[in-house]
Amino acid sequence: MSVVITGRYIGSKKVEMTHEESGSRMVTEAPKDNGGEGLSFSPTDLVAAAFGSCVITTIAIVAERGGIIVDGMHMRVEKHMQREPRRVGNMPLTVHLPARLTEEERRKLEAAGRACPVHRSLHPEVSAEIEYVYDVG
Repeated sequence: MSVVITGRYIGSKKVEMTHEESGSRMVTEAPKDNGGEGLSFSPTDLVAAAFGSCVITTIAIVAERGGIIVDGMHMRVEKHMQREPRRVGNMPLTVHLPARLTEEERRKLEAAGRACPVHRSLHPEVSAEIEYVYDVG
């Protein structure tokens, strides 16, 4: 399976990208420390966003298959850049899940989160630890 995403430079260090299958569009821009305005996601911000969103999407898929309700699940990811070479160096992710989940459900969903394709695609030198917190009412 393949997905085509096209992009075109629209000036001011911004790129408009189109998801060809759906027509959905988004704009990225250079980060502030590289002359961007900070009004959109930077390309490296998308890496962090993809990581967090992939983890909770994968958890949701496994939860749905197992009849586990994860309503209210949410996440927070931080992106920390490394200077030499300039790249994403660290992305700590916290996933908040329902407090009422059993130990078995927790183990199953945590394993699913660790198996997300984005997490598996990251370079081994990128620290991408996942913390699970059971505090959703």
